Amino acid sequence: MACLTAKPIVDGIEREFEGQLKVIRLNVQEPVGQILGRQYSFEFTPTFILFDRQGEEVWRSVGIINPNDIRKLMSDL
Repeated sequence: MACLTAKPIVDGIEREFEGQLKVIRLNVQEPVGQILGRQYSFEFTPTFILFDRQGEEVWRSVGIINPNDIRKLMSDL
């Protein structure tokens, strides 16, 4: 249920940062989602991970996402 609650928030973040931030959505029930879930050590959904341009994880959140956290992170990158 939390994934459905987060969708409009993530959609808004995706629109706000179009061209600056790439949003990738994974279904953890599909094989690629399972593989990446193990690779990036996430066990709960929704899990949000922000990577810098070099592919290094700079932020992680589980549960509902706060758009202000993303705005702050984007201004710091």
